[in-house]
Amino acid sequence: MTTRVYNFGAGPSMLPEAILKEAQEEFLDWQNLGVSVLEVGHRTPEFLALINHAEQTLRELLFIPQNYHVLFLGGVARTQFAMIPMNFLHPDEQAGYLVTGIWSHMALCEAQHLKKAYCITSDEQNGYKTIPNPKKWIIKENTSYVYYTPNETVNGIRFPYVPKTNGIPLIADMTSALLTEPIDIKQFGLIFAGAQKNIANAGLTIVIIRDDLLERMPIPHVPTMLSYKIQAEHHSLYATLPVFNCYLADKMFDWIKKQGGVEELYRINCQKAAKLYQYLDSTDFYTTDIDPEVRSIVNICFSLKNKNLENEFLRLAQLRGLYALKGHRLVGGIRASLYNAMPMAGVDSLIEFMSEFAKENSR
Repeated sequence: MTTRVYNFGAGPSMLPEAILKEAQEEFLDWQNLGVSVLEVGHRTPEFLALINHAEQTLRELLFIPQNYHVLFLGGVARTQFAMIPMNFLHPDEQAGYLVTGIWSHMALCEAQHLKKAYCITSDEQNGYKTIPNPKKWIIKENTSYVYYTPNETVNGIRFPYVPKTNGIPLIADMTSALLTEPIDIKQFGLIFAGAQKNIANAGLTIVIIRDDLLERMPIPHVPTMLSYKIQAEHHSLYATLPVFNCYLADKMFDWIKKQGGVEELYRINCQKAAKLYQYLDSTDFYTTDIDPEVRSIVNICFSLKNKNLENEFLRLAQLRGLYALKGHRLVGGIRASLYNAMPMAGVDSLIEFMSEFAKENSR
């Protein structure tokens, strides 16, 4: 039997082994129905109970107020890049985007393809190594929302604060950050997150949206499946949900609760990241040029000073059971993603390997 490795992939990423074993045991017969959860209808009493439980647990974990809707939507998070401007921007309005990495840049480009949107700030010229000073941001008149990505997985950038928008609704792509650290939901108009980082397998996106935003009638009208209002009115059941993804998400929310909740996972995540950054800062064999004030705690991006050794590093790492350390194809380098399911033992194993590799190749 193959031994499970430490999966440092940025997504799809590592899931707790306990959850995978539960799913394996229930795969052929869920809740004594004699069928797999993969075969269960999304309107059956059993699935409705599951999705209601998942929503309630998520509300408890994140302290979601009652004036926010929780939507479980099929598809990838990137679909929201289009849904957001389509639902919230009228022809005479515009949206402002904080561009701090690849994903926020893509979101801005999609918005500009459909409606009026502009860049409030960007560090693209410097390769996304920091977050520009908020004092230099300019939010234009007639801005309907401000959009940002609290954690950029490709570049390893994290906002250590929530941007101030002077009352303008704030929208956040929390695909890689949701449930890794505490947040105050009331500071946001809309949050969305793809499931494949800290929630479930790829193919599900969770949206948390304040009810007053649903009253903005989109002009022109959007396709029914892309309407947040329609999805909220039908409690995410307008069309068939990805049932298995919701099933895993429900288990994951329970698992997070058992770990002590988001606060406890955040404490552990900070410890994991601090340990790896401390090692990186102590050696001249590896380098990371991200501003220390905005370093991600879940996507640690670095490189070898001798880039010719990179492929050998990745090859030997995988042989040691350290999987998916290759950086994003657009930036290269090395990336270790330390999401909630990554144990401290995985970080320790990575540092041990990095130290050995550095010694052997510094001679």
